[in-house]
Amino acid sequence: MKKTVIIAIFTLLFAGAGFAYYHYVGCNNGACAIASSPIISTAFGAIVGASVGFTLSDGRKKNANL
Repeated sequence: MKKTVIIAIFTLLFAGAGFAYYHYVGCNNGACAIASSPIISTAFGAIVGASVGFTLSDGRKKNANL
């Protein structure tokens, strides 16, 4: 349960960061692959956040056994 919560928190946090990147930095002419669409930038942020959350939630168990 704790692992799922950590992954969900990081996914939501990075999805928000992806949308903020689109909103504040975004690309007006559509030439930028990630920043040209709010859906793509939010999804990219969510994928990165899930990866980070999964890595951090897995790392705790491995380091605890050392």
